[in-house]
Amino acid sequence: MSEEPEWITTEAAVALTGYSPHYVRRLVRQQRVTAQKWSHVWMIDKRALVEYQQQMEALGRAKFSPKRGTEAPEAEAEA
Repeated sequence: MSEEPEWITTEAAVALTGYSPHYVRRLVRQQRVTAQKWSHVWMIDKRALVEYQQQMEALGRAKFSPKRGTEAPEAEAEA
């Protein structure tokens, strides 16, 4: 059974990750993290945000590559 999300505000997401408020809102718009709008406040799934941050840290400089994720699996095996 999946865990119930722990919802945090945009402000709490900024404090947790160090991302700017603009960037957190962009992640929500681009559906890179799970979020719901409660009345006039966006609530963000803390686990999804932390997972996203960990993925970006693991990629290092590769996260800036426009070719990231477009290579065929065979090409990665040959490298």
